[in-house]
Amino acid sequence: MKLLRYGQTGREKPGLLDETGKIRDLSGLLDDITPRILAPEALEALKAINPELLPLVEGNPRFGVPWTGISKYVAVGLNYRDHALEAGMQVPLEPTLFPKWLSCLSGPNDDIVQPQGSTKLDWEVELGIVIGSRARSVAEHEALRFVAGFCLANDVSERAFQLDRSGGQWGKGKGFDTFGPVGPYLVTVDEVGDPQNLDMWLSVNGERKQSGNTSNMIFSCSHLVSYCSRVMTLEPGDLIITGTPPGVGMGLRPPQYLRPGDIVELEISKLGRQRQKVTGIP
Repeated sequence: MKLLRYGQTGREKPGLLDETGKIRDLSGLLDDITPRILAPEALEALKAINPELLPLVEGNPRFGVPWTGISKYVAVGLNYRDHALEAGMQVPLEPTLFPKWLSCLSGPNDDIVQPQGSTKLDWEVELGIVIGSRARSVAEHEALRFVAGFCLANDVSERAFQLDRSGGQWGKGKGFDTFGPVGPYLVTVDEVGDPQNLDMWLSVNGERKQSGNTSNMIFSCSHLVSYCSRVMTLEPGDLIITGTPPGVGMGLRPPQYLRPGDIVELEISKLGRQRQKVTGIP
């Protein structure tokens, strides 16, 4: 099942994507797609609904973040060996965690706004894990039982703020407004299958920059959920993004960074595609 939210910013309605790729409206059944809807029992009830009985959404509405009520946005750094090497950093012995502020969240096709003082605006295609049940100190072999589904994310980064002006804390360069495009869908675990075998790519202005597969993660999705659950209590709706393959702007020789007018496109198999335009501050 592919869950989504569509409509104007702040006024999104719940929906799902049917097997023909059409949006079906869920607002007659749900107020919104909230953490409560991500619980296993609620998802099973939704899966029992015949999408053809739901109203069809006409046109091409804006997509929002596929669910609401996120309490934590946790990012994992350097989780692909080649990316760690291109960044000039040591391959980690355990997951590197940092926060993305919730105010950075945006729809999958919303503009990326380059912040004031930004000189090194970068891209990162990543697989997102969406928590469905409260998880605290869970075993790795049980970890995916606590997951509602997966999504596509762009971990937009400002490298000068992340590394040169950070004081050692990456969050400063990761959490500007619009730095968290998520979606277009939350795809349930059963439809994704093996999360460690998903192709992913990202292009800038039509030129392929990143290509990879989640099989190349240093730490798997189940390992990351288990690890994070030992550091913090994971609540339904929490989002963990799992690192990026090589090909980011910082790693190119010479480095290449985003500028207003650039178009970023990215995709992960089974999870959909994003497209963002880079703009300056209005």
